[in-house]
Amino acid sequence: MSYSFFGIPVTVRPVFWLFAGVIGYLSSGTLVGTLTWIGIIFISVLFHEMGHGITALLCKKQPRIELVAFGGVTYYEGQNLPYYKQFLIVLNGPLFGFFLYLIAQILLLVPSLSSGNVGLLLQKFSFVNLFWSAVNLLPVFPLDGGQLLRIVLEAIFGYKGIRYAQFFGMVLAGVISVLSFVISQFFLGALFFLLAFQCYEVWKKSRLFSEEDSSDALKELLQKAETELQLGREESAREILETIRQKSHSGVIYSIATQYLGILLAKVGHTKEAYDLLLSIRSKLPPDALCLLHKLAFEEKDYKLVLDLSGKCYQFTADPEIALRNAFACGFLSQAKAAVGWLTAALRSGVQNIQEIAQEKAFDPIRHEGIFQEFIQSH
Repeated sequence: MSYSFFGIPVTVRPVFWLFAGVIGYLSSGTLVGTLTWIGIIFISVLFHEMGHGITALLCKKQPRIELVAFGGVTYYEGQNLPYYKQFLIVLNGPLFGFFLYLIAQILLLVPSLSSGNVGLLLQKFSFVNLFWSAVNLLPVFPLDGGQLLRIVLEAIFGYKGIRYAQFFGMVLAGVISVLSFVISQFFLGALFFLLAFQCYEVWKKSRLFSEEDSSDALKELLQKAETELQLGREESAREILETIRQKSHSGVIYSIATQYLGILLAKVGHTKEAYDLLLSIRSKLPPDALCLLHKLAFEEKDYKLVLDLSGKCYQFTADPEIALRNAFACGFLSQAKAAVGWLTAALRSGVQNIQEIAQEKAFDPIRHEGIFQEFIQSH
């Protein structure tokens, strides 16, 4: 479902209604109560996100809002804003929630509205917006409080401040989770356990980033290189990627540029250069690029690296060529048992001419080993 409020596009994902319905039913146990809670949650979350969105509009950014499982997300496009504007955009979400809470409290002062079903409805509105706004200000990612802490620490410490904020949020969420379970608040305990785990995952990944990853110039160059690759202009992409590597020395952008460049060099037969590049960022390579490094290592006779990568690559794709490379590397390194294991894997992957393959020079160091002889005789 898509709507537009004040010129801001709003998309409501089906999972939002599902989670709102579950919360509503658990809170009321009736159909009417469930529908009431769905309405309260929808208006409260939307109002909160509009606080972010309207502030982004005032900062001359075009926002869009998505309502998802546990709340909403507001995106805005364009270059990075000054820290104080980022801070205001984030802060105004909870402030709009507090404003909705105050409206409900003021209406409850009116005698004709403070009793009956209307009074109960206003009390629920009041509680939901006060509670959610307060929780949202806790300095835990991805809550608004975590984003506010990130903005402040990033302004003070640079990119390291982001990691400081993520680590603090992870610890705080863990503490709140444990305390919640101790006092039998199991929903809150589970919620903050999930937040602590999410913070940990983000913090772990953030260790790959560097200060250079915040450079808009480098981001634009990488985007341009990716566009050139999509258009098939590989020579132009290669020049841009080399420029990125000259202007940066660490971080995710540097690693991505190095990976792309290694793939391009391998494609045109510059095996040694491609091997050296990919080996330099081995720990940061995704599985498909690791498989390319596996192949290049074999071609460069780095058989130890071939075996180091053997399990991960074969697990990623049970390709018979990978199994055979592993078997050959084991042969060259005089590892008869492992060589037989990989030859067996190659057979299972569809290799037919195993007798012919067994005559390859790679197996000379183990040809007279008993286990290798038994394998050949049985196949």
